[in-house]
Amino acid sequence: MNVFIHPTAVVDEGAQIGMGTRIWHFTHLMPGCRLGRNCNVGQNVFIDNGVTIGDGVKIQNNVSVYKGVLIEDDVFLGPSAVFTNVINPRSFIERKHEFRQTVVRRGATIGANATIVCGVEIGAYAMVGAGSVVTKNVLPFALVYGCPAVQEGWVSRAGHRLEFDEAGEASCPDSGERYLLKEGKVRRMTNHSNDE
Repeated sequence: MNVFIHPTAVVDEGAQIGMGTRIWHFTHLMPGCRLGRNCNVGQNVFIDNGVTIGDGVKIQNNVSVYKGVLIEDDVFLGPSAVFTNVINPRSFIERKHEFRQTVVRRGATIGANATIVCGVEIGAYAMVGAGSVVTKNVLPFALVYGCPAVQEGWVSRAGHRLEFDEAGEASCPDSGERYLLKEGKVRRMTNHSNDE
């Protein structure tokens, strides 16, 4: 499948787009950004110079992804989600040398209108609720929401809330995958260590 770029989108020279990716209305890709394969980039999205986005990522309308952000494979970015890259911006002070890296790990979901303050890591398959303000790291499989966001539970890879028994075990009601809660962290009970 070839790349689709809507005629109203602006793709600067040097932007790299993987096969099967679709770029929709009024989106702007800066030079030096890299998008993986089979991504869907919605309307009015801005992707800054130097940003790397993995394969299978879905970016909904009105999302801004600024320099210093790394998005791994299969991430979902909800409508109007915003990333930052400077912790203390001032219009009259240049702080481009102070950008803090933000990482969104594989399979994570960022809800609509969420703000991700720079310098944090969103763990694999974590879920950030709509309208949340994330100011600190989020563990893999964690469910966080609020302003500031706090952890309110755990979710499976399929995005369903996990209910753990006394032994610290839970199963996803959708996929049947089993999970273990131990020492404040959740992992899948599987031989595939790359998803833990």
